[in-house]
Amino acid sequence: MSKLNKNSGDAVAVEMVKRKRIQPTRGRKKLVARPLRIAFLGGINEVGKNITLYEYGDDMILVDCGMTFPDEEMPGIDIVIPDFSYVVKNKDKIRGLIVTHGHEDHIGGIPYLLKNINIPIYGTKLTLGLIQAKLKEHKIKNTAALNVVKPGDNITLGCFGIEFIHVNHSIPDSVALAIRTPAGLVVQTGDFKIDTTPIDDKPIDFARFAELGKEGVMLLLSDSTNAERPGYSHSERVVGESFTNLFNKAENQRIIVATFSSNIHRIQQIITEAVRCGRKVAVSGRSMLNVVSIASELGYLKIPEGVLIDIDMIRKYRPEELVIITTGSQGEPLSALHRMAFSDHRQVEIVPGDLIIISATPIPGNEKLVSKVINELMKLGAHVVYEKMYEVHVSGHAYQEELKLMISLVKPQYFIPVHGEQKHLVKHAQLAHSMGIPKNKIIISDIGEVIEASRENIRVADTIPAGKVFVDGLGVGDVGSIVLRDRKHLAEDGIFVVAITMDSTSGQVVSGPDVISRGFVYVRESEKLLDEARDVACSVLNSCKSSGIRDWNTIKTKIKDELSRFLYDQTKRSPMILPIIMEV
Repeated sequence: MSKLNKNSGDAVAVEMVKRKRIQPTRGRKKLVARPLRIAFLGGINEVGKNITLYEYGDDMILVDCGMTFPDEEMPGIDIVIPDFSYVVKNKDKIRGLIVTHGHEDHIGGIPYLLKNINIPIYGTKLTLGLIQAKLKEHKIKNTAALNVVKPGDNITLGCFGIEFIHVNHSIPDSVALAIRTPAGLVVQTGDFKIDTTPIDDKPIDFARFAELGKEGVMLLLSDSTNAERPGYSHSERVVGESFTNLFNKAENQRIIVATFSSNIHRIQQIITEAVRCGRKVAVSGRSMLNVVSIASELGYLKIPEGVLIDIDMIRKYRPEELVIITTGSQGEPLSALHRMAFSDHRQVEIVPGDLIIISATPIPGNEKLVSKVINELMKLGAHVVYEKMYEVHVSGHAYQEELKLMISLVKPQYFIPVHGEQKHLVKHAQLAHSMGIPKNKIIISDIGEVIEASRENIRVADTIPAGKVFVDGLGVGDVGSIVLRDRKHLAEDGIFVVAITMDSTSGQVVSGPDVISRGFVYVRESEKLLDEARDVACSVLNSCKSSGIRDWNTIKTKIKDELSRFLYDQTKRSPMILPIIMEV
């Protein structure tokens, strides 16, 4: 991948924004005081799909544009992205997209947004490197204007002045935003934690948050993901110490570590331990390969020469000479670790004695998937280490005391918890109230709500179109609730097809009815039921003929209704019934 700078041969337009070069108030028209409008198109009452819209007068900016993965209620769906209809409707007002960091729940929707509108994007070097790779996959890289910023930089977009502030998270180059508007100053933390001993030796910029607090912050939007967890989160260095102990014990074992591909600090610690132990490192999983390639090229991963080997080369090394870093820490069915567990991986075969470290916490809803993978790995004789056994994972999100510290530093007039389910938002709101913010100055919002904020008041003022758009293969938004309902129906009860050929002139039945069952009953053991169902269909056809009914849709409806009643009486099941009438 090419470097992100002006001299790049890549056609991506990249503008290096110099530190403090652009002052947020310079050259701005004086606007009549009015409330700032903030709309949440995602990231509220859900984990993922984060996107926030700021609006003042004729100017709008977006913060983040993420995606989320489907749940069990969405069969066949690949990913879920925000509804961009309101953004597209107001595309002439959008001045830019600011991205806080490079996780999928903050950048995964960007390619789909850019297919609708082309707007400049601002983010740190690693964040834009990951975005650039995604745009290349979608073949829209050459049209995107990617603008690199650093913590401490200020940019102006319309009437908005945006300052980038360094924070700690589970991916490098994460920033919070101070957004200056004619209505007042807003601080949006993005995803953050407080790590005083981070891997890159760059702690969160406490001083800048304190300075903003003294300046006077009208509104704070803060990450709520870990609002239920008391105390402080652990430093990433704790995981490094656990890796050291585990690697020391695995003298004659092959080591396989599964983690999030975006957790570059974690990957660096694994590589550092491998080098210390004289082991080679192989990488498995497409997303892991992409991130390692991008991060090492941009200087965020330090990999000594000769340490990294291709996954196809691992058979040339003894087990004690290898470390494999892989995707699949969430038990995803198509991930590399899942394929290893079920002996379906082309290059890696799990053998007795392998040490497998799952360095991640299961995302809510993934616990069964992770347990299934762990059980299968153990059946193959592997020794599996996961979070509950050793400190092999720490969260990248702030715990309660860190959230309270952020509130005490920023001293906001108003507070809106973001990035979390309802239980997280409510708990974070309670923490804010305990810090002295009155309840009438705290808003727990929802997707589609528009908040109006000024120095005098904050309130829910309006709603805009917002929600979920399903991506299925190359289709974006063409699968809706009706299609999902049909898919669930098919998955739960199967399908029952009745095929009839009729003369288009006389209405006489030429052949059939033939019945076909899939996913409903085993045909060879249910011949009597199918014969009786065929008789029911014949009875409906005879009744329609004697009544002079020739409309195909009416005949289909009657067949469907009668068969539905009959099959439920006989089996207490309700398959999808699909009558098909062919004309000759």
